[in-house]
Amino acid sequence: MTLSAGRDSVRVQIENKVVSLVNVERARRGLGRLRIDERLRRSARGHSEDMAERDYFAHQGPRGLSPFERMLAAGVEEPAGENIACGQDTPAQVVHAWMQSVPHRRNILHKDFGTIGVGLYVHAGIPWWTQNFGY
Repeated sequence: MTLSAGRDSVRVQIENKVVSLVNVERARRGLGRLRIDERLRRSARGHSEDMAERDYFAHQGPRGLSPFERMLAAGVEEPAGENIACGQDTPAQVVHAWMQSVPHRRNILHKDFGTIGVGLYVHAGIPWWTQNFGY
């Protein structure tokens, strides 16, 4: 699957592929599947876009909002965690990168997390990724 800043349906397919790959990693370890939550997707997309447009890479944005505050503002009652990445061209590459990092892998494999939303934003040809998790 090729990244594109174009049609939203392509972006949804790419984001959903990340979720599928995350669920493969969870299944390998006997964990339940994460369900897509559109509120988490909106929160994740907004953060990916904000990081790209404002040229920063952090969980807390320049406005001072934490991942939990962003998810609550999107209507998520029980926000749980966040992973961010930048520069990986494919869903497989970004999931692999997250699985190689202890804190990111811990979020992906957290046994109590039940929902996920992945947000992709491509700026100047560079993909920015955010994963938001809920209970």
